[in-house]
Amino acid sequence: MSERSNIRDVAARAGVAVKTVSRVLNGHPYVSADTKARVEEAMRALDFRPSVAARILSGAKSNQVALIYDNHSPYYMFQIQTGCWEYCKQMGIRLLAQPVDVADPRVGDQVRGLVTETHVDGIILSSPVTDCDPVLRALEAMDIPFVRISPGTNHALTSSVFMDDAQAADDMTTHLINFGHRRIGFIKGHPNHMASDDRLFGYRRALDRAGISYEPGLVCDGEFDFESGVRAANYLLDQPDRPTAIFAANDDMAAGVLAVAHDRNLDLPGELSVAGFDDTTLARTVWPPLTTIHQPMAELARTAAEILIAGGDITHRRLPHTLVERASVAPPARKTP
Repeated sequence: MSERSNIRDVAARAGVAVKTVSRVLNGHPYVSADTKARVEEAMRALDFRPSVAARILSGAKSNQVALIYDNHSPYYMFQIQTGCWEYCKQMGIRLLAQPVDVADPRVGDQVRGLVTETHVDGIILSSPVTDCDPVLRALEAMDIPFVRISPGTNHALTSSVFMDDAQAADDMTTHLINFGHRRIGFIKGHPNHMASDDRLFGYRRALDRAGISYEPGLVCDGEFDFESGVRAANYLLDQPDRPTAIFAANDDMAAGVLAVAHDRNLDLPGELSVAGFDDTTLARTVWPPLTTIHQPMAELARTAAEILIAGGDITHRRLPHTLVERASVAPPARKTP
């Protein structure tokens, strides 16, 4: 099928008037069974979606938007959904939240199906869906408005809202350096998220500015979940010259580091300082409470919903981050070179 197929193509293939196709789509009772069958066969042959046709014909708004996401942190997604929902509720818009798997080769078709079957007026994409090429291509082809939260690529493509992940990671690494830490472990985020690379870049930039050599052995892969934080912490803390601080690229992984440190009876933060990223509810409930980067997740989502519902020209908004100091960071008990 061509993405450009329209109701006129259906009418021509079925040998009927456009108005007749409209009647079939809207369940009009005064259409013969034979005509209905020919129209439906034409739609199947063209892979033409009835919900799209209905929306185009009526020109009506559904007053629904969809948030599409694929994220391993329930704390992060709770904030994103809350931010979107609060603004949509205020504006009388229904919010649909749909998880997808960006690694699924059919993800573009799944998103296309969601749009056509629910009549949504627009889409909000959360990371990492925000950089998923099949999804972006599908939405562009359908010519539906969408706004991306924290895109890492093609910034000029659509409206977006974001924060400076690299600078935030730089700020946290510098904070640890200022406390006297020189061996600072870093746990990367999920490889599907462009923010993971930005945060690693910020960590490395801060080390370089302070004259501290980058050691690949102090950097571990992570997946933005508790379990990967545990695995990375065990690796880092098994080293003969273990780090005096570990900076995890989100709070879920930092919580995994704290759990391993407790299991090993390490004094926190004396023997090990731990820092996170996001400032989710989890950061305030673990012990010791996490020093972390406050990412304005709910405000990012709320702003994305505001931009989408307002319509108009492509808009980009950058929101500020904040370094939140709590009890998980202190000067190292032992000095390192």
